[in-house]
Amino acid sequence: MSYVFHPAAEAEHLESVGYFEFKQPGLGASYLAEFEKILAWVCQSPHRYPIERDPDVRRVQMNRFPYTVLYHEVSGIVQILAIAHHRRRPQYWLERL
Repeated sequence: MSYVFHPAAEAEHLESVGYFEFKQPGLGASYLAEFEKILAWVCQSPHRYPIERDPDVRRVQMNRFPYTVLYHEVSGIVQILAIAHHRRRPQYWLERL
């Protein structure tokens, strides 16, 4: 299984990479490595993670970084809806459903 980004989620993702890399060289690469590892797990077993919101929007938290990846499966593809910071604008991503 593979994954695709909602356009707004892709912008959030790239913004996070840039922010962490600006904050400390190499930190953006660490963020990317953790993100890719988590998405590999999600793609292997997308129903393994808890449902955040019906219909079947699931969440998985990053370990080292304060973000939650929100996604759902559509026709055998994991669609990433948001890369949500733990302390900013809860549920702002609902309009993306």
